Amino acid sequence: MQVIIMAAGQSTRTYPLTATRPKPLLKAANKPILEHQLDTLRNVTDRVVLVVGYRREQIERAYGAEYRGISLTYVRQTEQRGTGHALLQCADVVDGPFIAMNGDDLYHEQDIVRLAELDQGALAREVVDVSQYGVYETDKAGNATGLTEKPEQSTSNLANMGVYRFSPDVFDILRETPPSPRGEIEITSAIEVLIQRGGFRVLEAEGYWLPIGYPWHLLEANEFLLNDMLRPSIEGEVSPAAHIMGAVAIGRGTTVRPGAVIEGPSIIGANCVIGPNCWIRPGTSIADNCKIGQGVEIKNSIIMDHSAVPHLSYVGDSILGEGVNLGCSTITANLRHDGQPVKCMVKGQAIDTGRRKLGAIIGDGVHTGIHTSIYPGRKLWPHTATAPGAVVQQDVESQDRD
Repeated sequence: MQVIIMAAGQSTRTYPLTATRPKPLLKAANKPILEHQLDTLRNVTDRVVLVVGYRREQIERAYGAEYRGISLTYVRQTEQRGTGHALLQCADVVDGPFIAMNGDDLYHEQDIVRLAELDQGALAREVVDVSQYGVYETDKAGNATGLTEKPEQSTSNLANMGVYRFSPDVFDILRETPPSPRGEIEITSAIEVLIQRGGFRVLEAEGYWLPIGYPWHLLEANEFLLNDMLRPSIEGEVSPAAHIMGAVAIGRGTTVRPGAVIEGPSIIGANCVIGPNCWIRPGTSIADNCKIGQGVEIKNSIIMDHSAVPHLSYVGDSILGEGVNLGCSTITANLRHDGQPVKCMVKGQAIDTGRRKLGAIIGDGVHTGIHTSIYPGRKLWPHTATAPGAVVQQDVESQDRD
């Protein structure tokens, strides 16, 4: 069984994190989304076709021609014209039945195995708010009878999970599929044809599904993976005067200094310096070559490679990109005074994140001045900076951003 992973999109909804990298390289539990997916597929396939486009060289350079026994073939989608268009780029390199999946969602291995056993079909999951998804209607045998995109209301609540089992016949359907009103060729249009022909199965997922559409979804995936899959290990040097509690993984070359308190589930990468006298709280992932210093508190956050939180700062429910440096006493507020869900600006609109607690989303290379205070849900774009004593009430945007 061959697998196609669609990883070409620019993903502006996850800016500023994806302003400098493709979304499949965003990390949860210190491992890129794409790597989580490939690990899930190790018992399903020995060949993956990656459809790449936006900043494709980063993916190709990171993974090359092979990953842990899985051969990797790269197909370029030079124009992002929809998911169906992405599949069409693979028509000359796929020679049999295949699974196609989104490059920004995490799925359970056993659900993929079950899907591979079908002739044709898709995975679905019951959701509360159908208006955010494509929704399948099915008969009693589990065959799809309809697929509606983002309905206001529906008699079904089976959401399309963006992972499918197709035969090569789908390429002929896609070649004849007209573009949607927004000019894209969609996989769902081909599925509607297959539903009309009969026998397109909808398999309800039994394991996890972690869709990552916005930056805060990365925090949710990170928390889930740490709670369910973290294997505790201590490979670095931990001071006898430090305290490790719960499931904690610490990488090689990392030094944990006296007075540091690390509560699991948490993961710390290689060659980091932690402490002295800091508090790493549950749900935290700290990548390689990071520094967490004196009097710092980190809670339920993701900190990417080569970043530093050196002195007297608080980082809660936040994401820090690569090469970030927070000046002394930088505070990320993560709770509104009125207790309402935090809103976040996405493409000019204030989006309700559904989260009561959400801190800052900080792009690569950001430097904050000392005593910077950041309102909940604010974004700092790559390579921006704040002045000493700054209060970040609105997003800090770079002048050259897309």
